[in-house]
This record gives sequence, structure tokens and C-alpha cells, in this order.
Amino acid sequence: MDKHKIGLFIPCYVDKLYPEVGVACYRLLRSLGLEVFYPKEQTCCGQPMGNAGFERMSRPMAESFDSLFKDYDYVVAPGVSCVSYVRLHHPTLMDGHQCEAASKTYDIIEFLHDVVKVQSLKAKFPYRVSVHNSCHGVRELHLSSPSERNITQYNKIIDLLKMVEGIEIVEPEKKDECCGFGGMFSIEEPQISTRMGHDKIMRHMATKAQYITGPDSSCLMHMQGIAKKESLPIKFIHVVEILASGL
Repeated sequence: MDKHKIGLFIPCYVDKLYPEVGVACYRLLRSLGLEVFYPKEQTCCGQPMGNAGFERMSRPMAESFDSLFKDYDYVVAPGVSCVSYVRLHHPTLMDGHQCEAASKTYDIIEFLHDVVKVQSLKAKFPYRVSVHNSCHGVRELHLSSPSERNITQYNKIIDLLKMVEGIEIVEPEKKDECCGFGGMFSIEEPQISTRMGHDKIMRHMATKAQYITGPDSSCLMHMQGIAKKESLPIKFIHVVEILASGL
């Protein structure tokens, strides 16, 4: 890949709760010889307000995001739902104003798989890992194929994980069913959300995996909270931490 300027966007919940994911993302991109910059002025993409029905409140954040990242060749983030919001909703929010950054914003999985076209990694992770396909990743960013569609099945997450030495990759039954987080849904319907999360964890655990991994910390956070509360013996790790292991 030719030299390009990459702006690293770290979602709020990654920055505050899982900073190690942001660090792993930066280290992984740098290890591939890419020129990576982290604009310190970045803030929320506006998704929480948009999901709650207050899109007008998220417009200033969309404008700020575009102003901050528009001059980069690519914007890369370890957060599926935020990338989805930027790409699909920022152009609408900015209504009539030029929106330059949205179309070149990528989740790190699709960026590595589709743009960089990584062929090998130095990573090593000798564990049995169950892959979680988050809803935004499947339905909006197309990181994997929806199981109900009669098309050739694919999974970009698994394609990259197969390059990791020592890893054993499995998938749960109903592999692309929602974990129940859904942002505001988990707050407005906590009982349903928790039950969905519990059922999803049980399917992951049925694979005898040691870890559950995925590309979106929000899904992992939701399931991890339920697992901790119920003392379930399963660990969680963002996929980028596996891909960057050993660096």
C-alpha cells in the first residue's frame, strides 16, 4: 500500500473503558508500515444522541468530525457501530454541506481486509476463540455475510484471524443473532437486553471457547458485564488485540 495519511479515530467507550484497544489499533497499523496520526481534538461521533432520537444534537459533532478528519486519506477506527454511524448518517446530518470524511471512514477490520489487503501477520494467540459478529458489522459494514441470505458465505474477521499463529477459531449457533446491547435498547429494555446477552454468551460458551472476540467493544462490553454478574467462566478480547498480539 502506498504512503497515505491515516487518521485514527477512537470511539468514546474505547477511549474511556478499553484504551488498550486503541493502543493495539495504533501499534498494528504502524507495524504494517502505515503512517498513522491521532488528532487529540477528536470527540464523540454523535451516535448516542442520534440513536436516542436527538439527531439535531449530533450534527455539531458530525461537523467537527468532518473538519478534523477530512484531510486524511483514510479514517480508521476499532469500533463498528461508530464507523457505521459516521459513514451512513453524517452525510444526512450535514444536509447540503459537504461531508468529506464519512466516505473514507473504515472499521479496522474492513480497512485491513479490503484496503490494505493484509496477507500475513506476526500475531500469536494460542487459544480457542469464538467469533462474535456484531449487528452493525453484518448488516451495514458487511464484515460478514448475513446467514439468512442465499449468498456465498464470508467473514472478514475470520479471514484475518486465520493469519494468527496458534489460534483455534469457532463460531456459535445463530452466529449473527444480536447480543442484545443495541445502545439505547439496553437502557430502555434492560430485562430483554440482558436475556438476549445471556443467551448469546451461552451459545458462545457451548463452543468450548476460552475467549469471545469481535470488532465492536460495545457488544463485548455488554456480554462481559453479564458474564461477570453471573460469574460465567469466559473471557473477552477485542479482535484487534489478537491481531496485534506479540507486537
